[in-house]
Amino acid sequence: MGDHMDKRTKEETLGILMSITENMREGVHLIDNDGVTLIYNNAMAKIEDTRREEVIGKTFREAFPGFGPQESTLEKALMGEKIPEFQQTYTNKFGKEITTVNSTMPVYSGGKIIGAIEVSNDITTIKTMTDRIMNLQEERYKPENREFPRIRHYNFIDIIGNNADFLDTVKRAKKAAYSKAPVFIYGETGTGKELFAQSIHYAGPRKNKPFIAQNCAALPESLLEGILFGTVKGGFTGAEDRAGLFEQASGGTLLLDEISAMPYNLQSKLLRVLQEDYVRRVGGSKDIPVDVRIIANVNRPPDELMDSGALREDLYYRLSIVNLNIPPLRERKDDIELLAERLLDKQCRRTGKRIPGFSKKAMEQLHAHDYPGNVRELENIIMSAVAMGDNGREIEELQMTPDRRDRGGSGKGADGFVAGRDRLDTYMEETEKVLIRRIMAEEGGNISRAAGVLGIKRQTLQHKVKKYGIR
Repeated sequence: MGDHMDKRTKEETLGILMSITENMREGVHLIDNDGVTLIYNNAMAKIEDTRREEVIGKTFREAFPGFGPQESTLEKALMGEKIPEFQQTYTNKFGKEITTVNSTMPVYSGGKIIGAIEVSNDITTIKTMTDRIMNLQEERYKPENREFPRIRHYNFIDIIGNNADFLDTVKRAKKAAYSKAPVFIYGETGTGKELFAQSIHYAGPRKNKPFIAQNCAALPESLLEGILFGTVKGGFTGAEDRAGLFEQASGGTLLLDEISAMPYNLQSKLLRVLQEDYVRRVGGSKDIPVDVRIIANVNRPPDELMDSGALREDLYYRLSIVNLNIPPLRERKDDIELLAERLLDKQCRRTGKRIPGFSKKAMEQLHAHDYPGNVRELENIIMSAVAMGDNGREIEELQMTPDRRDRGGSGKGADGFVAGRDRLDTYMEETEKVLIRRIMAEEGGNISRAAGVLGIKRQTLQHKVKKYGIR
């Protein structure tokens, strides 16, 4: 009876686990201590382009004969090895190269290993795109290719404003340009952090050396480490000999955008590089000297980030030799008219339209708004106005972004809509349009990332982008 109950309990437990894993985005592969697959969910089958019935109930070797000795992380886990966050590149049975980040661990019961489980995230697309970017950067920064065409860069002349606090930040940034010291920039989304970073680089003695920017939130830890520090062939499955961004930027400047999004463990490795001025490629043993100026930025107050554990205190103090705090647009309303006129002129030159300026009502709207998206939001508002405007006529009225800081009570938000006067469906559609446009701009036009931020399916966002004509 006891054996029968044990068997039934195991079957029930397995059934529960199968139900749970079917709703997971991550791939899940569970084997018993004989290597026989018990769970192989839909996500894993999709990642590996394999039918589940070809795997479930079979040993790992029967299902995946192409793996060589000691290559399977699941088989290693059966021997007691725990393998967290392991990047693996392999070829499936159809010859397609797949890159995943896997966490694999033994499953214990009563102190004995009874199986192993692997959880996988498919990063094939990210890996492919990263390799292309890295190859282009390597080619661009080879000594013989220093004249390789590059995207437009910014200088202090591009920084617009007369607000006293803003000018004080600009003054500090100009002084910092002639120093080798690291710079730490805090500013809300859309305040122009990269504009300041580029201006510092191109105004200083490193202006003829590389300026490279990397968003630390865009990639998983396993890829980001290799991108920053480089990789050695054979250092991990699928690795190649490749210089990282520190080597490529040597002599110049490396901008680490959203540095607080960098995994905590990787922050400690970065700190070591900053202290010792050398890098060691992932999987390598050779120390490579580098001469790189670091500029880092965040869009939340550093104190908050350190208190929450997102940013290491020792790294912050190492990076914040020069500290710049860019005021948000709502705190420099005296600059709005100047910025609006410059941005209008920029859009007219870009589109070929002749729009003489803003009506009094339109300018009042600009001054009344609170700009949660800051200067980037102001530019988006004016881009929209120019797109819809007529040649030879002032901009009469603007479509403002709904202000997420407004908590209601007045019956009229900073977005310009009045409760009871505007149709609800019109209000919701315009709100959705502006929000999607802003998030798409913030995510650099990347549909997948924008869909994640908005909490909707990728296909849904594609439909809405097409519907609203968002580019």
